[in-house]
Amino acid sequence: MIIALIVFFAIPMLFGLYAQMRIKSAYEKNLLVESRGRITGREAAEAVLHSAGITDVEIVSVEGTLSDHFDPIHKRLALSELNYHGTNLAALGVAAHEAGHAIQQKVGYAMMGVRQTLAPATQIAAGVSNFVMIAGFFGAGLLGAALSYNLLLIGAAALAVVCLFQFVTLPVEFDASRRAKQQLVTLGIVDRDEMKGVNETLDAAALTYVAAFVASLGTLLYLLMLISGNRRND
Repeated sequence: MIIALIVFFAIPMLFGLYAQMRIKSAYEKNLLVESRGRITGREAAEAVLHSAGITDVEIVSVEGTLSDHFDPIHKRLALSELNYHGTNLAALGVAAHEAGHAIQQKVGYAMMGVRQTLAPATQIAAGVSNFVMIAGFFGAGLLGAALSYNLLLIGAAALAVVCLFQFVTLPVEFDASRRAKQQLVTLGIVDRDEMKGVNETLDAAALTYVAAFVASLGTLLYLLMLISGNRRND
């Protein structure tokens, strides 16, 4: 049991902490590195969108740090204030990355479509999985072994949906970063020798998605192990 806890919980948790430290370090480091072109993140995103023939996406500034995202339903590209106004390598990388998602939508990138399809179910699954799993873990005495076992099954099913969503998210994020890096150089927004800072920022950001998937997968495997053990004991 201790080994299982280490493998399925402790290691993913440490990996997640490492991923968060890495993105924080890379982002803060490259916030201080001004690009030679001195154009803002907003201008960079706009240039990437226009180069792809996209003119119907609104670019807005939002509060928060690394709260950047692309809303495919409302066609809104939201950049955190630092990235919206920033002229540094971190801001340009993040802005171009979000524009990469808009390009994915325009070209019909398959995995983005799958991700959008899964999003509603994932929101529901994420909302119920924690409660159901806690009840399944600790409610056997109050709810009875059979009901506790069924709750674990429901929790595992909900977490499986979350894992699938996070797994599909990986190629979507990697592809958006690939498009961003390509466009930043092609459009002359940054020089090739400046790409090191952009790569550091986007690669570190991608690692956080990997860490989130690994953490959810570890929890799911642990649940499945418990369910299998309970089934053998019946």
